[in-house]
Amino acid sequence: MSTSEKTLIFITGVTGYIGGSVLSALLSHPRVKSFQITVLTRSPEKVVLLNNLGVVAVVGSNQDLGNLTEYARNSDVVFACADSDDLQAAKAILLGLKKRYDETGKVPILIHTSGTGVLAENAAGDYATDKVYSDLDIPLIETLPKTQPHREVDIEVVAADEKGYVRTYIVLPSTIYGIANTSLVKLGIQNPYSIQIPSLIKASIDRKQGGVVGKGLNLWPNVHIDDIASLYITIFDAAIRGPGEAGHGREGFYFGENGEHRVGRISEVIAELLFAAKIGKSAEPTVFTEDELQKYFGGPGLGSNSRARADRSKLIGWKPVHSIDSLWASLKPEIEAIAEIQNK
Repeated sequence: MSTSEKTLIFITGVTGYIGGSVLSALLSHPRVKSFQITVLTRSPEKVVLLNNLGVVAVVGSNQDLGNLTEYARNSDVVFACADSDDLQAAKAILLGLKKRYDETGKVPILIHTSGTGVLAENAAGDYATDKVYSDLDIPLIETLPKTQPHREVDIEVVAADEKGYVRTYIVLPSTIYGIANTSLVKLGIQNPYSIQIPSLIKASIDRKQGGVVGKGLNLWPNVHIDDIASLYITIFDAAIRGPGEAGHGREGFYFGENGEHRVGRISEVIAELLFAAKIGKSAEPTVFTEDELQKYFGGPGLGSNSRARADRSKLIGWKPVHSIDSLWASLKPEIEAIAEIQNK
């Protein structure tokens, strides 16, 4: 198959938890032989490893705006899996996609990573909100102010779709859990760990006691790393089939969730497991002080509420296989892995 017949794909963030899982899923895609995949990595030593997987790896980062524009310009599909709050990087990618449209007359595709943090309301852990967002309820999503996390970039991405030169799809992962177990992890290319739960574990190990934000009553949705990767592929497949297959632009929000948890319950299980491992002083979590919240998490974000329902995601055929039981089962191996790393 000649290059002109292939689907040209560009991915940012491939050494990260999400981006690496998305690349791994693309490499096992039934149509992978029809893809030409270019990826961006900050690590020169990972270029050869990535090239060996059959992708074109180039050294760079989200700060290389000119390169982002050029790689996007040469792509049919861009997966943006790096910093979801980097407005300048998003604009650089969109500029490249506009150039592609202007030069070819074909409308390229952007699958952009945001997060359900955009829904967050600060509760300091002290209450659960009744407000639940559906990814089908666009008027409710549009009430979110630009000051919310990720929102400014999301607005920019949607506006680009409305101008007609790109079709945009925004993926909003929730609390992602599970240690990634991809071929990229085995090769040392990809970070296998999420952020939210590992940060809570690391803080608890450091203070030698499980910790909780406030009363731990706040609620968040969750999703397994393999399921969030499959959501990107479900959206990709639908987008490739044509513009009528899945909502895009204003209607292109896709929540990644398949369950909901009380954040304090995670704190409680971590405290119990650390106590059993003789790392924690008590099986009951203690409340993080304001200084600790700043030190470990940069603020009280873990005490926020974020409630979401992935109605649109499931409507287009996404079938997550991991339930809330998988979340609870993931905590012990996550603690063991992080404890081992921190003891080195």
